[in-house]
Amino acid sequence: MAPTLPSVDVRRLRSYVFRLPLLTRLILILVALFWVLELQQIWNVVQWGALIPDEINFGTTLVPLLERFESEHGTLLTGAMFAGPLSTLPAAGYLLIERGLFRQNTALLGASIWVFVLLGVEGIKTYKANPHFAISTYRIPTWTTPLIVLLFTTALIPNTSLLGHLCSVGVGYTYGLGYLKILAPPEKVLRWIEGKLNLLGRLPHYVSIDQKTYGRYGVLPTTSNPSLSGANEGPKIFQLKLLESWMALLSSILALRRDPRLLKVPPYLSIVCILVGIVWLCLLPLNEYSRHTYISENALLPGQVHTYLGGSEQHVFNAYKHEVQALVGTNHDEIAAKLCEIFRSVGLKAATQKYKYQAAGHKVGGENAYAILHAPRGDATEAIVLVAAWTNMDGDLNQSGVALALTLARYFKRWSLWSKDIIILITSDSKAGPQAWVDAYHDEHSSLSASPLPLKSGALQGVVVLDHALDHRFESIHIVYDGINGQLPNLDLFNSAVHIVNGQMGIGVSLQRMWKHDDSYRDRLQTMLRGMVSQGLGHTSGPHSSFIPYHVDAITLQAVGNGWHDEMAMGRCVEGTFRSLNNLLEHFHQSFFFYLLMQSQRFVSIGTYLPSAMLVAVNFTIMAIALWIQSGRPLKPAMASTAGDKPRKLEAEVIEHDGRVAVVPKQELTTVERRLFLPVVLVAAFHFLGAVPLYIFNNTHQDILPQTLTFSALANVFLPTLLAILISGYTNLSTHRLILLHCFSLLLLGIFLATLATLNFSLAFLVGLLAAPLSFVGIPMAAENGDGAPKLSVRRRVACNAVLHLLSPPVVIWAVCKVVGVDAGAVLAEAAFGWKVSGLWTQVVVCCVWWPAWMVAAVIVSPAL
Repeated sequence: MAPTLPSVDVRRLRSYVFRLPLLTRLILILVALFWVLELQQIWNVVQWGALIPDEINFGTTLVPLLERFESEHGTLLTGAMFAGPLSTLPAAGYLLIERGLFRQNTALLGASIWVFVLLGVEGIKTYKANPHFAISTYRIPTWTTPLIVLLFTTALIPNTSLLGHLCSVGVGYTYGLGYLKILAPPEKVLRWIEGKLNLLGRLPHYVSIDQKTYGRYGVLPTTSNPSLSGANEGPKIFQLKLLESWMALLSSILALRRDPRLLKVPPYLSIVCILVGIVWLCLLPLNEYSRHTYISENALLPGQVHTYLGGSEQHVFNAYKHEVQALVGTNHDEIAAKLCEIFRSVGLKAATQKYKYQAAGHKVGGENAYAILHAPRGDATEAIVLVAAWTNMDGDLNQSGVALALTLARYFKRWSLWSKDIIILITSDSKAGPQAWVDAYHDEHSSLSASPLPLKSGALQGVVVLDHALDHRFESIHIVYDGINGQLPNLDLFNSAVHIVNGQMGIGVSLQRMWKHDDSYRDRLQTMLRGMVSQGLGHTSGPHSSFIPYHVDAITLQAVGNGWHDEMAMGRCVEGTFRSLNNLLEHFHQSFFFYLLMQSQRFVSIGTYLPSAMLVAVNFTIMAIALWIQSGRPLKPAMASTAGDKPRKLEAEVIEHDGRVAVVPKQELTTVERRLFLPVVLVAAFHFLGAVPLYIFNNTHQDILPQTLTFSALANVFLPTLLAILISGYTNLSTHRLILLHCFSLLLLGIFLATLATLNFSLAFLVGLLAAPLSFVGIPMAAENGDGAPKLSVRRRVACNAVLHLLSPPVVIWAVCKVVGVDAGAVLAEAAFGWKVSGLWTQVVVCCVWWPAWMVAAVIVSPAL
């Protein structure tokens, strides 16, 4: 008999379609609609609806599975779950693995995600009712059915996502096991919404909460116990089991707090954070972690214009150089008057400004001369500044730099292309003069220190400083860019100067005094570390440094070496840079303000290097949390030291849980009340006490600053013991109080350094490394004797004191000065000058952040306790 094809009962199919629930109908209509829209070419519906990991935004056998799910759970709950967790969780898992782990960007599209979610749910439900199915003599778990379908789908159907379907099956398994049911809206809320909106009466084919086939949580488990066979017991059983699992998890977490092994982890975790932070920093010079420099502001167009300085301007430069040499040995008034005369002779408005400062017992004064070239095509709202100090940072006469500035003033006057005013500023020195002028320009000066400016222009857009103290041809240009307190100019200004000097003019570029740079890892690392030291010190590195705190981007071009480039080559570099600045439509803002330079064309941005300082800072927070936990626990009683001492009785308590009995020491179940007032007051007092060394070092004469530093180092040997005796005379410093004192000190230190890292990364990193031993001293595991005094072993106390006194701030400053070969008095005088004149706050971090934390640790391990 010939086989017959199975007949299709149209009436049953029609009845099935007309009985589909509301949400299943809507999803089916949407699938058909999007399939039709895919045929047209006007709107790319595939691109719009695809899940693309790099961009982030429906079928198949979906209808019977979704119809079953909606009939079991209701329309409202089905819509909430598929619009929420059952859609977003597979997508989140796919994005996490595809982009985070595999580093790929494969788009995902289609309603098959929902199909495999529903297959996973049905697989778990089937497994609960029928755990296995047999093939020959093999028993195969029924929960593997979705995975078998997944493998066949991947093998037979092209362009299917194995990873996306695996994520969907995983979410379906999780939902079927009940772990995602907590994400479902409460039934009480769903009933309230249905009642208020009358959804059952208004919407056809709507499945209500009360019309579900199997109850809210799916097929009820079968049981032979007649007391549990009621239709309403399934949800209760699930809720009880879910509650039990959550309570067990919560109990485990809470019990972990009292595990004595917990306090052994933080010291090792802190060490790991410090080491990872250091390794992170050492990886930055590699090509995989650093980037090539680029111009972000398209309007700059560096190197796109032809420069014309040269020819007869060489003779003008030579004449001005003779004028400068003739003024050597005269006072500041005569020099300023002669410079103003030269400015006026070329048709510029000129003026002078006197200033005087006193810091570290020395007076610094002088007179600035400047002129303004008003832009023929401008409205005096913006200006560019060309600065040449009479003496540079090394104290040498900047003869070629001043003469070149005068030559450029005369040369710029002949051009009518300027859209911004040009200010030519000649200062008496490289530190106080520029600071006095820029303070007065922004009306932030003190009338006792600097006179006001009679002439002003618009907002300053950029500053270029000329430093050419050589009397011969130079080899390369050294670009100095560090500002006060670690502030940096916009990277676009630096990149423009490098592009013009090196790319257009063919002149070598160096930075951080790395005269020979072969772009090796060692040279990159050395350049970066030198930049970090300069940024961490926060001192004035050139006349440009005074402008950066006013959000005026500035750099210094310094001629170095003995080569074949003459003054006109350097002048053309300045001309090209000014032509680029003249193109600016708005203030520098598009490129980076926080960066580390490896060489002239390689940098690292803040998002890459900041984690290294944060890891060093977080080690203090980790140890502070560990000390806080330790302070809430009773200390272990001291063991009997001699045969005559009676051993203490150990009180225990019997605990019964889940039919199991355990004997636990009573002290492990008690919590010690934390007395916070005294530790908080002491930590605050130590930090306010830091104002004393801050005042002393900023107001001491330079001649006795070295002796003051030595006295401070010696005082730090005895001061912790004296403070410990003084505090102990007024109150009882128990072990718990000392632990809290150490805890709050480390917590503040971590907070300060983490905040500082976003402002001055280098200073925060250096201070964090020097203060890292503070995390590992003290008495976190010390015992307590009868009178409440802490007990530390003599060996540990001596070791902690030795390490602390070797790493005290005065000793570190003295040692660094000896290693580098500079005078400690000169360094401290420079800091005092920066405090009085430039607003330097590096010593504030040292005296009010680092030193108080060091003093707290020294008091804790003091022999007097």
